[in-house]
Amino acid sequence: MSSASTGIPTTTDTAVGLAEEAPYAVDTWHGFQAFATAPAPAPPAPGAPERSTEERLAYHSAFVTVRTPAIDTLALTLRRLMLLGRYQRTTARPSLILTGPAATGKTTALLEVGRACHLAPPGNEQPVPVAYVLVPPGASAKALTAGFARYLGIPVTARMTQAQLMQAVCHTYNTAGVRLVLIDEIHRLNPRTTTGAEAADLLKDLTDRIGATFVYAGIDVTGTALFSGVRGAQLAARASLVETGALPARLGTRRPFTDLVTDLEAALDLQRHRPGTLARHAPYLHQRTAGRIGSLSRLIREAALTAILDGTERITKTTLDGVRLDHQAETHPALRPHSRRQTGPVKTGTPVTERLRNPQQQ
Repeated sequence: MSSASTGIPTTTDTAVGLAEEAPYAVDTWHGFQAFATAPAPAPPAPGAPERSTEERLAYHSAFVTVRTPAIDTLALTLRRLMLLGRYQRTTARPSLILTGPAATGKTTALLEVGRACHLAPPGNEQPVPVAYVLVPPGASAKALTAGFARYLGIPVTARMTQAQLMQAVCHTYNTAGVRLVLIDEIHRLNPRTTTGAEAADLLKDLTDRIGATFVYAGIDVTGTALFSGVRGAQLAARASLVETGALPARLGTRRPFTDLVTDLEAALDLQRHRPGTLARHAPYLHQRTAGRIGSLSRLIREAALTAILDGTERITKTTLDGVRLDHQAETHPALRPHSRRQTGPVKTGTPVTERLRNPQQQ
């Protein structure tokens, strides 16, 4: 169906119109399409020509995406929910909430599963459009609807009523065949305020009117007002919960954090780095980052960039000591001030796509 016949841009029309958006703006169709179809960063293959300094700097800036238990659980649960709601017509499809502390990989998991579904959705031979929407701070119902409209490039004018905007969004999403809607920063909604309550009600209406599975992600969602009162009870009754968290140093006989460090170290592209160095420093790295995936990735990436820029081409504990992390990591109670100097992946295993296709694989 063309825009000429409906008066509403199709995804083809809007993708062209969004061509000038920044490539990292994944909350637009063009941006998410570019993200989903771009080759994932990967370490050099054995015997491959040496990369230039600029190429290696760019690689460590982007770096690999490490598969985590949260990504695996999210992929498996999402596959089941999409199959469960595929032919559901009269009531809202079951949804999913991804929650956990900051810097524990929520957005990364959300985007990676969205990418996998966009390229090879469960139970379908053809790609299914995926939408990614950010909840703006203090979002009103109209502002949130405008975010949905922005993703597909639906024109929004000052004269449009909320009902007209809602109709345009639902019509376009259903016409485009969107089957998965990812909503990030959901903790920004506060149903205890008038605008927040209206925005929460809007999301419920969207899940009823758009034929897609909705996945929400936010910081410690279960402890916010989103799960309180009548609206919270409705959300809790419809949504499954997947939790992210810091990786423990030990889990029975396993060492999940050391395994993660090993995977990240194997992905480095440094000329003189000694394999196993970072794994030996896993206790120190766990102390520095409190087991948070985001903080660990930042620490190793920044140390790798430092090693390239200063010509050492290897990461040592001294290199790690020189990296100042995010404030949360630097001030958590496990960090001993005297333990560092003061200064002014792809994981082996079943890819996310295969997890979506074959939930029996562990």
